[in-house]
Amino acid sequence: MTTQRITILLCTFNGAAHLDAQLRSYLAQTHQSWDLWVSDDGSTDDTDAILERFRRDHSTGRAIRILKGPQQGGTVNFLSLMCHPDLPPGPIALSDQDDVWMPEKLSRALAAIAQAGDVVLYGAQSLHTDHALRVSGKSVPMPRPPSFGNALVQNIVSGHSAVLSAGALQLVRRAGVPSGVPYHDWWLYQLIIAAGGAVVIDNAAVLYYRQHGANAIGANRGFRACIGRITMVIGRHYGVWLAANIAALTNAENLLSQSSQAVLADLRIHPRRFGIRRVLAFARGDLLRQSWGATVLLYLAVLFGRA
Repeated sequence: MTTQRITILLCTFNGAAHLDAQLRSYLAQTHQSWDLWVSDDGSTDDTDAILERFRRDHSTGRAIRILKGPQQGGTVNFLSLMCHPDLPPGPIALSDQDDVWMPEKLSRALAAIAQAGDVVLYGAQSLHTDHALRVSGKSVPMPRPPSFGNALVQNIVSGHSAVLSAGALQLVRRAGVPSGVPYHDWWLYQLIIAAGGAVVIDNAAVLYYRQHGANAIGANRGFRACIGRITMVIGRHYGVWLAANIAALTNAENLLSQSSQAVLADLRIHPRRFGIRRVLAFARGDLLRQSWGATVLLYLAVLFGRA
């Protein structure tokens, strides 16, 4: 039986401090049938030199391609890379520049995807570390299963662990690069589950998630993270993010299931403003965050026109 080939999609920006360790972790994978596409978003450190050296030393038997990114931030960089016209079909694994993958990461993801269907998004857990990879904690699996109602108000698929089946990648490419969505991993969760695809969350840790001052998003745990989530939901940005995601899904509505289309239509009929009608639209669509406390906070934000 032929081993399935997978393409790793790595986005970089001034990642020289930790990039070597991540690249070496690809070489240590038990699943060795992989290619690598990199989109660099205008690095000014030694990132380019590290990538070129890796391509020179490890391109035998695999394709390693390094592209210039659009320089519009990480979300656009990842989505543009997924939608690149020359990207080969097949499953893909997304990669941040400063993590370190455990050896079984790709093999676990591909095994899970093979059992889940044709259009599948896989996510997993991570061990949190300091800059020197000393473990300080770990991610915790969410209590509720994935759902469209959850995806509209919360992301539970970490981008650095995400793996997409060939069918899921095809769906993303048909939707194109949406304008204004805040996070690429949140968009993937929304789009794939809205289209009737499967979202599989592995409870096992598959990578070391390095925490440092340059993280785009830090680990979602602890008291400070809790306060940050509360501030986010009641602040101004969260409602803008929800609106951008709903607009992007509406633009891709021909790809979505009828039930997802109905939820979006109800939300559009009752736009964001002070009052109970928007709250009722959220309730009809089963829009729920992963904890009851966070869901109550969400509905208060909706009532007062914040979401």
